[in-house]
Amino acid sequence: MMIFEDWGLIDYEQALQKQLKCVETVTSSESSVNPHPGFLIFCKHPSVVTTGRQTQPEDIFAWQGPIVEISRGGRATYHGPSQIVVYPIINLKHPRAGRGPQEIRGYLRALEKAIVLTLKEFGITAEGKTPQKIPGAAAETDETGVWLGSRKIASLGIAVKKWVTFHGAAINVHHDPTAFQGLNPCGFQSSTMISIESALQQPVDEKYFKEILKKHCEQLL
Repeated sequence: MMIFEDWGLIDYEQALQKQLKCVETVTSSESSVNPHPGFLIFCKHPSVVTTGRQTQPEDIFAWQGPIVEISRGGRATYHGPSQIVVYPIINLKHPRAGRGPQEIRGYLRALEKAIVLTLKEFGITAEGKTPQKIPGAAAETDETGVWLGSRKIASLGIAVKKWVTFHGAAINVHHDPTAFQGLNPCGFQSSTMISIESALQQPVDEKYFKEILKKHCEQLL
């Protein structure tokens, strides 16, 4: 079973360095008799915008806070204390039920499913939209993440180093009217984003939410 760590509120770049150390720990044990099972990390970040490999010039137009360029996939997005961020650091060379070895999209769908099932326990019906070919469509969808209809409640963006994952998912838990302002998160208007609290119209017990999310991540990832 993955080693679980909750880093609490942590600076984004500090968390990235800690992730990379975890990646090295998992990678260096690969050839041992008992390879490392990986990490499941929860945390929050002070408000920051991160830019992924597909970021476009129009994604950031009036954001006044810090910006960090990183190696994950996806476009520019926001991280802040109103979110729960999930960083699974696991070796994709090891298959799991539902995905084969070195199957990145299978891993992304499993991460989305863990979030979808967690939301379901809070009475929210959501769906994951990892890029996939829709029957009858000419091209793959580009709406990654977890969605409530036309509103996005969780964003996904990962990187893989020597087949070990890092970065992960940011779930909008608490309502924060200042979040996502001054940018087009993941290429969408800021009004596309929605929080769990806004969907439920009531506060969310964060401790309980993390317990449920941890359960589904451990079962699926």
